[in-house]
This record gives sequence, C-alpha cells and structure tokens, in this order.
Amino acid sequence: MDRNSLLNYNPYDIIKQPILTNKSRKLLPKCIYTFEVDLLTDKIQIKRSIEYLFNVKVSKVNTMRALRKSKNKKISSKKYFKKAIVTLKHGNKIDLFTNN
Repeated sequence: MDRNSLLNYNPYDIIKQPILTNKSRKLLPKCIYTFEVDLLTDKIQIKRSIEYLFNVKVSKVNTMRALRKSKNKKISSKKYFKKAIVTLKHGNKIDLFTNN
C-alpha cells in the first residue's frame, strides 16, 4: 500500500487484526485496545478507521513499530509491524469476543 492510495483509504485495509496478549488483555477493562495496523498509516487514519468499524469514540491513539518475533533462528531478516494502542472515551466498548 503506497502513500497515495492512503488518501482514499479503506478502514478494512488499515486495521489488520487485534493483538490479544496477556498485557493487552489486562488493559481491556480500562477501554484500551491494541491493534496491528498498516505500516504507512498515521494516527488520524487509525482513529477514523476504529470509529467507523466499531462505532465508538476514540480519545487517544499511540503507535509504535514493533519487531515480530521470529520462530526460525536461522533466518535473520527483521520483520516490523505497526502496533496501535487505542484508548476509547468513557462509556465506549469494543466487543472482540462475539461469535457473530
């Protein structure tokens, strides 16, 4: 995905998947959610995508580039991904565990 195509972005292309680790699960009661997002997106696009996809109001977005853990020790190529930590406004909630 190049920078020009992000001007007319699709929210389904920006938000790839939720990240559910032990640390991120501890933040769920505080309405803080963690998502893997596209590397070229910025905080405003992430905020608009979350608000569109889940019909909630976002108060804060923090992003970071993280190194993906390699399962094969022989291959030394570094694979980065972008992680977004999204804080929702009071009273909003995303239900990640429904079986719809």
